[in-house]
Amino acid sequence: MTQPKDGAWHDAMYNNRALVPEYPEHFRRWASASADAMRSLDRELDVRYGGGPNEHLDIFHGGDHDAPVLVFIHGGYWRALDKRDHLFVAPPFVKQGVCVVIPNYALAPAVTVPQIVMQMVHAVAWTWRHIARYGGDPNRITVAGHSAGGHLAAMMMACLWRVYGRDLAGDVVKGAIAVSGLHDLDPIMRAPFLQSTLHLTREQVRKASPALLPPPASGKLITVCGADESLEYHRQNQLIRTAWGDDRVPVCELLPNRNHFTALDALVEPEHRLHQQAMQLING
Repeated sequence: MTQPKDGAWHDAMYNNRALVPEYPEHFRRWASASADAMRSLDRELDVRYGGGPNEHLDIFHGGDHDAPVLVFIHGGYWRALDKRDHLFVAPPFVKQGVCVVIPNYALAPAVTVPQIVMQMVHAVAWTWRHIARYGGDPNRITVAGHSAGGHLAAMMMACLWRVYGRDLAGDVVKGAIAVSGLHDLDPIMRAPFLQSTLHLTREQVRKASPALLPPPASGKLITVCGADESLEYHRQNQLIRTAWGDDRVPVCELLPNRNHFTALDALVEPEHRLHQQAMQLING
C-alpha cells in the first residue's frame, strides 16, 4: 500500500537548491553573463508595461524591423530572483536576429501566483501592442520560461487573449517553451518551504495550473526538464503533454546530464538540441 506523501516528501522533491548544493556557482555564472549582455547588446532597460510593482521589462533588439520575438520569464518559485539575473538568455537569440523581451514581476508574499500570472498577461499584451516600435514582429511572439517561469510561459499559451483585450489577436502567443516547468500547483501547495510564502489556495491551484486548463486552440509548447531533476519534475514535465496532447506539446523530453539549473543553460547553448528546437519554434 502506497504511503501518503507528506510535507517533508514534497520539500525533498521541490527544493532545488538542496538538490543542487552547488547552485550558488550557477547563479554567479548567470550574473556574470548577464552583466556582459547588458554591456554588449543594443537594449532598452526598465520599460514600463504597467503601473504596478515591478511591472517593467528589458528589450534587446534583434534587427532593424519585423524580428521574431522571444519573451523570457525568469524563475525563482514566484518569490525570488529578478529579470536582471537572466539577461544572459538574450545574446544567443539576438545573434540570430530575435528580439528578446525579459519582463519582471512582483514577488510573493506581496502578491499571489494568480496575480503574477496576470502581470505576465499584461507584459505579453504590452509586447503585442508595442514591440513593433522596437523592431519586433507582434505576429511572431514566443514565450519561454524556467521553473516558475515555465509555469508562466504555459499559462500564456492557455490565455484567452480576446477576453483580456478585444483589440488583441486570439493567438498572441504562437508558441512556448517551458524549461523545468510546473504545470500542476497542487504539490507546490503541499511543500511547506514554498507554501509558507505562496499561501496557495485550492481555488488558486485550479485557476493557475496549466495542466488543469483546457488545451490551447493553437500553438505549440516545448516542455523539457533535466534528467537529473527530481521525479516530481519529471512527472510535471510529462503531465502537460498528457493534459494538452501531442499536437499541442510535440516536444516533451528529459535533458541528459542536466540538473534544474543546467537545464536552463541548454536553452542558450547554440549547439544544444533545445536551443535549436527553440529557434525552429521562434521562426515558425
